[in-house]
Amino acid sequence: MTHYPEPIIKLIQSLSRLPGIGKKTAERLTLHILHASSGEAATLAADIIELKSSIRLCEICFSFSDQERCKICTDPSRDKSIICVVENPTDMAAIEKSKGYHGIYHILGGLLSPIDGIGPDDIRIKELMKRAVPEKIKEIILATKTNVEGEATASYILAKLKKTNIRLTRIASGIPMGGDLQYIDHLTMQKAMEKRYGF
Repeated sequence: MTHYPEPIIKLIQSLSRLPGIGKKTAERLTLHILHASSGEAATLAADIIELKSSIRLCEICFSFSDQERCKICTDPSRDKSIICVVENPTDMAAIEKSKGYHGIYHILGGLLSPIDGIGPDDIRIKELMKRAVPEKIKEIILATKTNVEGEATASYILAKLKKTNIRLTRIASGIPMGGDLQYIDHLTMQKAMEKRYGF
């Protein structure tokens, strides 16, 4: 790579620091940008600068927003009596893509992990408790991951809210549609058996 001029090397190094981008992909992207028109390159640079300067966290759910409140929290068609609790905005986006949920969200910004020194004060559990007003909220759906940290976080929140009149639910987990049983891991199989339902 030393045969490239310094500006090319610097951009390759910057791009390769992005998640999922290796040196070869960074090199291809850099050369693509180099061969793009000045207008395209300027637009890309301006979009990155705008992203950094205009995106903030929604004051209600802590998702990404370009206003004080995000589009979901201000959407009058959403059911404001149901809160879906997720770890991060990426998880929220995955649920939104399914088009199967029409309530609002609460982004924790992480999961409990004592081994990593992450306790209840390090994620947005206090903020969730403030939102959990029985007169306004009918249901809280816990949609954290089914790993150890996700289960610990869900259990902690359940313990904190069990004395309220709010319905507390956990997203179902188990065998995916079309999944072959012989390839399912033990934890997924255990959860599938626990979450079984009648007809």
